[in-house]
Amino acid sequence: MLTVICNEPRSLTAVQRPIPVRQPGETLIRVKRVGVCGTDLHIFTGNQPYLEYPRVMGHEFSGIVEASDEGSGLVAGDVVYVMPYISCGTCIACSKGKTNCCTRIQVLGVHCDGAFTQYLSVAHPFIHKADGVSLDQAAMIEFLSIGAHAVRRSNLQAGQRVLVVGTGPIGMAAAIFAGLRGARVTVLDTRDDRLDFCRKHLAIHAAVKIGEGDKQALADLTEGDFYDVVFDATGNARAMERGFEFIAHGGTYVMISVVRDSITFSDPEFHKREATLMGSRNATVEDFRYVEQCLRDGLIPDQALNTHRIALSEVVELFPTLLDPQQGVVKAIIEC
Repeated sequence: MLTVICNEPRSLTAVQRPIPVRQPGETLIRVKRVGVCGTDLHIFTGNQPYLEYPRVMGHEFSGIVEASDEGSGLVAGDVVYVMPYISCGTCIACSKGKTNCCTRIQVLGVHCDGAFTQYLSVAHPFIHKADGVSLDQAAMIEFLSIGAHAVRRSNLQAGQRVLVVGTGPIGMAAAIFAGLRGARVTVLDTRDDRLDFCRKHLAIHAAVKIGEGDKQALADLTEGDFYDVVFDATGNARAMERGFEFIAHGGTYVMISVVRDSITFSDPEFHKREATLMGSRNATVEDFRYVEQCLRDGLIPDQALNTHRIALSEVVELFPTLLDPQQGVVKAIIEC
């Protein structure tokens, strides 16, 4: 089977590997679609903190069941998607239902090899039937769920003001699900094309470009109060630090991003706001099911989000182009 390996930063190789042998308790999946995530781009550029090379990337994927155990609830031909966070089920996080931050988590495509390949064998509990959604939609569930999880963690209420900093796919996902909760959403980014995309396809209140006068623009949009909830999805340490400036008194700051860096902030400014600071990592099965239902209900502009597609055989050649802002990539999908 064709497999693409990231040997080291900025080095990809296409190789042939044997189809994996399915073990008891596993389902063999013919991978059909893989979403390219910011995590994959960070792996390619050497900025992912939880990874060792070489690695087969890819954790947003859907496919078709080739074979499974009798009684698993899965049969050959089923369209499925995978929760790529392989959790232990017994640690302190898992015992609280927070399998998304399991102390022994193994994320497919990060801690172990992922879906830039044609077949994967995955344990049954992490596989879900894609009922009523397409292969393309099913491959988008994971990144959308990260945004949905962050919004759920924030305890966002209808009518509140929300700022999403960073309008990559996960930032857009946070904006989408904040909007579905009835929030007034503003997005902030450096890129005109991303801001234009949000204006056209997302139900946002305002889009502001980062630069001189941006803080005043945000103040003007909120009568000087700033935002009840701020979501950071930039993957940039300096942007994450600056986000503290945009929290309303009594507000919440949710860091979806992860960076290989330290984050500092002004304690007096933080305390006088009595702000709540939280991280948001991955997603849970509840988030995945919610996103799946939203896709079935037509609440997500999934076709607009999928701006690019390439074949697995083209990944070595074309993957670096996905980093080029001139390409206007929002979500690229690999056809396997």
